Amino acid sequence: MTDVTPAGEPGRLGSPEADRPSPFPFVLAASEAPGTDVAHVAADAAAAPGAGTSRGRRLGRARLYELVKFGSVGAVSFVVDMGLFNLLQFGPGHLLDAKPLTARVVSVAVATLVAWVGNRLWTFSDRRTENRPRELAGFIVVNLGGLLIGIGVLALFVYPLGLDSPLWKNVANLLGIGLGTIFRYFAYRYLVFTGGETSTDSTPTE
Repeated sequence: MTDVTPAGEPGRLGSPEADRPSPFPFVLAASEAPGTDVAHVAADAAAAPGAGTSRGRRLGRARLYELVKFGSVGAVSFVVDMGLFNLLQFGPGHLLDAKPLTARVVSVAVATLVAWVGNRLWTFSDRRTENRPRELAGFIVVNLGGLLIGIGVLALFVYPLGLDSPLWKNVANLLGIGLGTIFRYFAYRYLVFTGGETSTDSTPTE
């Protein structure tokens, strides 16, 4: 005897419901695969977007922390530069009071060494290399590049644009410092301190 399935009974072969495609194909595929837990598949699919957002936040915090360290080292180097220059020019003994350019060269050199040590041992400590002379040479070249950017911006304001008032000169200096700082940060990170990739998956801790 032939078994005839009622056309309107759901869940049976030949019914309209059986021919209708499932709205959750990944659940259907998982249920058909041996040893697959449908609940786990659905949970993983739901958690994936949140996991990406969390990782992005961790990366953002790590990069922000690195920028704060970079700025702190730069501030200390600036204080050393200005403080040593004034000490050599106007301090006890007036060591270089008649040689302002020499005093400036000495203060810049010492401040550059301070910045190199600070960035090497703190800001980019997990990216430093074993070749210290190469790092220091690259660091000096990058700083010279940042200095040239500042001078170039000032020259652009004063000569082609004719903006030579004290206000515009200070604006040019601030703009040059800003552009030079951006240049130095990326050059330090990708050209000088290249010993290893920073592990930014972990939240920075003290």
